[in-house]
This record gives sequence, structure tokens and C-alpha cells, in this order.
Amino acid sequence: MRARKGGAMKRREFIAWLTGGGAAALPALWPLASRAQAAPPANQPALAAPDNSIGQVASMTGSATVTRGNAARAALKVADVVYAKDILQTDVNSSLGITFDDETTFSLSANTRITIDSFVYQEGGHGNLASFNVATGTASFIASLVAKTGDMKIATPEATLGIRGTTGIVEVPPATAPTVKLYPDADGHVGRIEVFNRQGANLGALTQGASAFALRLGPGGRIAAVPYQIPAAEAARDRGALQRLGLTHTIGRQMLIQRQRLRGPGRQGPNNQRQRGGQNRERTPQPPLNRPQRLPTQPRPRQRKNIFNEPRR
Repeated sequence: MRARKGGAMKRREFIAWLTGGGAAALPALWPLASRAQAAPPANQPALAAPDNSIGQVASMTGSATVTRGNAARAALKVADVVYAKDILQTDVNSSLGITFDDETTFSLSANTRITIDSFVYQEGGHGNLASFNVATGTASFIASLVAKTGDMKIATPEATLGIRGTTGIVEVPPATAPTVKLYPDADGHVGRIEVFNRQGANLGALTQGASAFALRLGPGGRIAAVPYQIPAAEAARDRGALQRLGLTHTIGRQMLIQRQRLRGPGRQGPNNQRQRGGQNRERTPQPPLNRPQRLPTQPRPRQRKNIFNEPRR
């Protein structure tokens, strides 16, 4: 095939090329063209994975770990996210603070193990729930929106606590009876902690600040919630734990604001909730640019396709 100078081909030269056998090369080119059209652009962004995290590490001293699914225990650090079903464990001389997406905050003392059984939070929703299991150690907490608008429970090996929006401490020592303590919130408000046995029977409720129950074996081997006078040394230790809890709560709330910003408008927010202002906005149609205007009385110009790459006259 003889090409013109400059790369252009005349009509008669193209016809001569076709009749002379040049068309036999066309089928071999079609698969390449089809593959080129089907290939996605190299710079096409991948779809963002859904964010199913429910909270974040707000503070830590010493070392702590998380067990997630069938994976081995992994070290935690500040700003790590947590998920439902995570098992959190603090080591000797260590503490861990977690703030959840509803602003509920836990502070775990040394040698504490807690499981996040479930956590569901929707802003303004009626199906909010949270369930935690303190297997051993000491966990102090500030219950927030889930406890106020839904159902928050903390389980111990002996009983289950119904949390009704308050500050408290759950202590499960290795050798003595577990204790449950109710303390006033930072603003002086006192909530309510209800205690149930494993069969769901109500054992009592704490409604006064600095009040407590010890969970002990009663008649017939049944668990009983026995009023417990907090010793002075233990009360002083609790004050230190609550101060650490309050600081973690403040830090965690600030981290939660940043966490929501990073998720961005229009993306899934805390616990699969869409952030405000993220709705899709209607776009105003824009007129085409650089298109010549034609009067209604003017005929539409006919354009000749230059399929042979002939030079324009």
C-alpha cells in the first residue's frame, strides 16, 4: 500500500488497496480495537469500602490488644478503630480508652478483658442498642446516646446490667464478688443501673450517686444484688479512674468529630449513617460551549465526513 506524503490517502488509492488484498489485514485489527474500548481507564478510582467501624481508641498507657475474628491478638494504638465482636484486653500496668460513635466511652484498667457483643447506632433512631461483656478486670464508663434512646447492656459472668444513661464502674475481680457502682455524671446528673440475673429476673436498681451492689451467691446458689458500702480507699481509687475516664471522653469526642469529617459529605458516617449535608444535589444543566447558533429560518448545514483523511481545500 502506497501512502501519500504527509500520511494522507486519496480515495482511489484506498479503493485500490482494498481490492489488492489489503482488507485481509482488517479482521486481525478488530480484536485489538475491541479490547482497547473495553479496557477501563487506568486512573479510574476504586469504589470505597463501607466503613463498619463503631469506635476508636482515644487513649492508652502501656499496651493493649484486640482479637478480631479468627485472627491472632494484635497490638492496639491510639486512633485505631474498633468493630463489633472485638475482644479488647489490657496488659499489666496498662489502661485503654475507647469512644464509640454515640460518644459512649469506656476506660479499661489493667488486666481487663471486654467483648463488644453488638453495637448499633442511628441518630434519632429507635433501634439503637449496645451490648458489652466484662469478663474480668475493671471497666468504667460514661453511657451516652444509645443508653438514652435505645438499649445498652453490660454483662458480667454473674449478671446483666441495664444502663439507663449514666456513669458507672463494673469490677470483676478474679477471686471476690463482682461489684457494680453508680456515680454522678460530670454535670451532677445521676442515672440508673438495673441488675438482672442470667434468667432475666430483676435483682434491683441503683439510683443514688456513689451507691453500689455486690453480686453474691444467695440462698439456693442464686445470684443476689447485695447493697455494698464503698470503702474510703476504694472510693479514692474510683475517683482517679473517673478522672481518667472524663479525660478520655473529652479526647474521644474531639476524635469523633474528626472521624466524621474524614468520612466526608455524601459518604457513610458513624455506624453506617449518612452525614448531614451529604445528599445528592440536583445539577443545573449548562449550555454547550463554543457551539454556533442557528436561526430558525436557516437550513442545517451538511457536513461531509473526511473518512479518507484528504487534505481540506
